[in-house]
Amino acid sequence: MPGPVYSPTELLARLVSFDTTSHKSNLGIVAFIEDYLLQHGVTSTRVTTPDGQKASLFATIGPTEMGGIALSGHTDVVPVDGQAWDTDPFALRETDGKLYGRGTSDMKGFLACALAAVPDFKSRDLAKPIHLAFSYDEEIGCIGVRPMIAEFGATLPKPRLVIVGEPTSMQVVDAHKGPVRWQVEVTGRAAHSSMATLGINAISYAARLIIELARIEAELKITTRNDRFDPPYASLQVTSIEGGTAANIIPVTCRFGFEIRATPGLDPDLIEQRLKDFAARECLPEMRSVAPEADITITRANAVPPFGADAKSEIVTLALYLTGQNETYAVSYATEAGLFQDAGAPSIVCGPGSIAQAHTANEWIAESQLDQCMTFMRRLADWAEQKN
Repeated sequence: MPGPVYSPTELLARLVSFDTTSHKSNLGIVAFIEDYLLQHGVTSTRVTTPDGQKASLFATIGPTEMGGIALSGHTDVVPVDGQAWDTDPFALRETDGKLYGRGTSDMKGFLACALAAVPDFKSRDLAKPIHLAFSYDEEIGCIGVRPMIAEFGATLPKPRLVIVGEPTSMQVVDAHKGPVRWQVEVTGRAAHSSMATLGINAISYAARLIIELARIEAELKITTRNDRFDPPYASLQVTSIEGGTAANIIPVTCRFGFEIRATPGLDPDLIEQRLKDFAARECLPEMRSVAPEADITITRANAVPPFGADAKSEIVTLALYLTGQNETYAVSYATEAGLFQDAGAPSIVCGPGSIAQAHTANEWIAESQLDQCMTFMRRLADWAEQKN
């Protein structure tokens, strides 16, 4: 008996109803997707976190051997806390051709289309498999997709190609920046503020490091110039800072974070080493002449690789064919495309919805975008039927 057939909007309503904010479990939505797929005769595999509270889901439709194409998307969404929503963010609302709800654009709209296409995929005589690769915790650094990729070629088949369905308004994105984040901790020596020579001011030395980062930022604007991006260079930001205890105590610690949005080809290791060299040369000798215990630690917190597809790659040609377009684009936000590509699965980014709606109050996706994505899915099924 064939499984149920739902429209993308109907499936999107179910997906939005699950509050999958990144700090919460996503097992509810995973179970729903598993059950839906099973009703269509499609089994799936969970890749769970060590505590069992979250899982990625991988399923294959068609031939089970290696190869084929994966449709990649994340199940988690960003928080709604502090945002002024007009209605319940976890109840889909339709108004004038717009579907409102958290995750509609980023990126449950793509998940809904991929799931709505399952009955069509199942009805085809597929010569190439179509995989579904749904992950968790993308919003906090593409966390969940990494263990799933690690299983490619072992417990999971390795896709030959990957389409990441982040919101691109169904345009083909073949390049994006990669965020790399560090935490810096400066340790000095506390003393009464009237006895400055007895202490080492951690905030002052943190300021020197931040000034060096400003110099690096200025250089990046010149050396990484790429007009495909907006802004057209690798950007660098100090994103947080805290330190000090009281007005009459020389600060013993100061912590700050910084981030680079790296363009393809930029080596973040060089940036990290330059700051470490500056600390060792310009800061630590002075600090330790007074306080031998003084220290500066620079720790990489997370990295998502920048992404740049080969213009002649099969996936670029295929995506342009599926969308009926002849031009590709670059974006400044990040996806898991670079992780797939580094694992040997050439990737592209293309999905319904606008990135301008992502993470906003009253997030929405146009119904016409879902229609456009379903046309894309039908063409993908046509391609997967071909034996070449």
